[in-house]
Amino acid sequence: MLYGIALMGKTYYNVRCFVMKKTYALENLDCANCARKMEEAIRRIDGVQDAQVNFLTQKMTVSAEEADFAAIMKQVVKVCRRVEPDCSIIL
Repeated sequence: MLYGIALMGKTYYNVRCFVMKKTYALENLDCANCARKMEEAIRRIDGVQDAQVNFLTQKMTVSAEEADFAAIMKQVVKVCRRVEPDCSIIL
């Protein structure tokens, strides 16, 4: 959707993006510190609105732009492997 706003004779356009939120199971996440590092790294990926990695429940929730969600999740997997090589994301 495209929205136009007219201010002082100029029109500014804003593209509205839709956000998708998904939760994934994790396997072999060994420590809470690694979960924190993964969460911080995921949040730095372009297009990610929010990320939560819970060590106790072994779950990860990612909120990102719907249009690029598949590409963003590929980056998430790479980042998580870099932080915790033994951890797997059940997609």
